[in-house]
Amino acid sequence: MTSRHVERFLEMMVAERGASPRTIEAYGRDLADFAGHMRVAGRPPEDATADDVRAYLAGLAAAAMTPRTMNRRLSALRQFFRFLFAEGSRADDPTATVDSPRLGRPLPKYLSETDVERLLDAARAIDGARGLRATALLEILYATGLRVSELVSLPLSAVARDPAVLVVRGKGSKERMVPLSEPARDAARAWIEARGALLGEAAARKNRWLFPSRSKDGHLTRDGFAKMLGEIAVAAGLPPSKVSPHVLRHSFASHLLAHGADLRSVQQMLGHADISTTQIYTHILDERLRTLVNSHHPLAGKG
Repeated sequence: MTSRHVERFLEMMVAERGASPRTIEAYGRDLADFAGHMRVAGRPPEDATADDVRAYLAGLAAAAMTPRTMNRRLSALRQFFRFLFAEGSRADDPTATVDSPRLGRPLPKYLSETDVERLLDAARAIDGARGLRATALLEILYATGLRVSELVSLPLSAVARDPAVLVVRGKGSKERMVPLSEPARDAARAWIEARGALLGEAAARKNRWLFPSRSKDGHLTRDGFAKMLGEIAVAAGLPPSKVSPHVLRHSFASHLLAHGADLRSVQQMLGHADISTTQIYTHILDERLRTLVNSHHPLAGKG
């Protein structure tokens, strides 16, 4: 049976906030579940303490509920108790001192080095200028870890003089320098020589982008590159759903760390403002450390 306080709260959600029937149903279900928890304690939900709320969340965690769903339940409780406090039905809000369950961060998806090589081989197998463009795109992306928007909007001047270091203008117009590998430089040179074949020599000469197109921006679009990458994945025998520009960016960072690069250098090359963003890759460092210990520690494998 729904308490009158819960009923009044749901009525307020409809009248003052215009909540949809589906939202009201979800809030009602979440509050009913909490009321069931409080019933075991012999008290109505509106009399809950902070410890009651924490015990409820602990029970959800023990039942293997996801942190995202637990946060949704806690959000419903926060709004309910804030309503009771605002209208004077309670002198405090028991959820005010309760921490939200940590969502955590999903591990980045990345390809193996073998799979990246398969992609590159498939790009190289494409005939003519399209193949040279596809190869240049993949070589530069895998060599630098650029964001897809940074990659497709590279100006021709960025690589025209065959630089060993690529200067990239990233988020907030901040510039950063990223080393450009020899294979990427070779691919860029080959593409520049064939660049006029897709748009026509006259149009290509007037276009300032490394990867020109007839789009309104004048360069290859993000969607155009994603579609191209999907076709290359199929040719390489890889599921297109597992291959994307961002997966290649993750692969760049993961493979660098696996081969000994330090986190701060990878942060700078990726253009992350805060190293905490780069720390999603620490699982690679953890795996490398485990491998080192298992391979070189005198007591590894004993016991």
